[in-house]
Amino acid sequence: MATPLSADRLLAALRAEGVTVVEHPGWRTHHRNHTGAWGPVSGVMIHHTVSSGTASSVALCFDGYDSLPGPLCHGVITKDGTVHLVANGRANHAGGGDPSVLRAVVTEAYGDRPPAPREHQGSPGAVDGNSRFYGFECVNLGNGTDPWPAAQLDAIERVSAALCRAHGWGARSVIGHLEWSDWKSDPKGFGMPGMRDRVRKRLGAAPAARPTAPAQPAAPRYHPFPGTSFFRTAPSSPVITAMGRRLMAEGCGRYRVGPGPRWSEADRQSYAAWQRKLGFRGADADGWPGAASWNALKVPYTK
Repeated sequence: MATPLSADRLLAALRAEGVTVVEHPGWRTHHRNHTGAWGPVSGVMIHHTVSSGTASSVALCFDGYDSLPGPLCHGVITKDGTVHLVANGRANHAGGGDPSVLRAVVTEAYGDRPPAPREHQGSPGAVDGNSRFYGFECVNLGNGTDPWPAAQLDAIERVSAALCRAHGWGARSVIGHLEWSDWKSDPKGFGMPGMRDRVRKRLGAAPAARPTAPAQPAAPRYHPFPGTSFFRTAPSSPVITAMGRRLMAEGCGRYRVGPGPRWSEADRQSYAAWQRKLGFRGADADGWPGAASWNALKVPYTK
C-alpha cells in the first residue's frame, strides 16, 4: 500500500518509462475525492472502453455519463499507444470487488492469477476498488475481435511498469477488471498473466525510451534508484559523482567545485533544481532524490 502519486510525480514516472503522454485540460484537479477515499493505493487496474475513436473515448472517460459521472479512469490508452491523462485522484473505474483479490495484490502472493473473484459492485462482501487502484481504460470494443495493436500493448506495459517502479511494487500489483469483479470481462482480447510477464521483464531493467526506426545501438545501462535513505547517510560513492555530472549536463549544477563522490549540500541544491525542472514543487522539490526523478535523470551505471 502506498500514498498516491501527485500529478507531477505521476507525469514524471510515465515519461521516465518512455510513455507518450497527452495532458487533457483540467486533469490535474479532476477527481471524485468528495465521494470517498483516494488511497492508500495498492495497484494498477486495466480496462477496455467498449468504444472506438480517440477523441470520443477520451471525452467519455473524462465526463462519464448520467448514471456514472467522470472521471472513469486516470488515463486512456489509445490504439497508437498514446496515454491521455484525464484524472488525478479517485475515479469511477473499479467499483466493488473481492477482498481476497485485494489481499493477494497487496501481498503479491499468487501465481499466474489472483484468486477468482466472487464479489462485485453492491454485493455484501465487496470492497471499494476506486480508492485502491489506478485505472487505465484502453480503447477497444471489448468484443474479443477488435485488435490490440503492438503499440497499445507496449503502452499498457510501460504505464503499469512506471507505476510499479514508482511505488516499489512487483508485476503482481497489475490486474485486469475481470480479476477484480465477477461481473466484469475486461480487458478482453489479451491475457493479464502474459501482460504481467511483460511488466516483470521490464521492471528487471531500467526504463528506456521507445525504440525508433532505424534501430539504434543498445541503450546505455542506467544506475537503479538506490533509495532515499542512501543519500541521507552522506555516502561517498562514484554513483554521486555520476549523478552530479548528469545534473551538470541538465543545466542544474549548483557546484562551486565538483561534483565529487561525497554527497553534499551542493548535490542536494543541484538535485532540487532538477526536481523543479521536472515540474515538482514545494516538498516534492526538496533535493532528496525520489524514484521518479532519479529514473528521469538516467544516471549512467557505475560499479
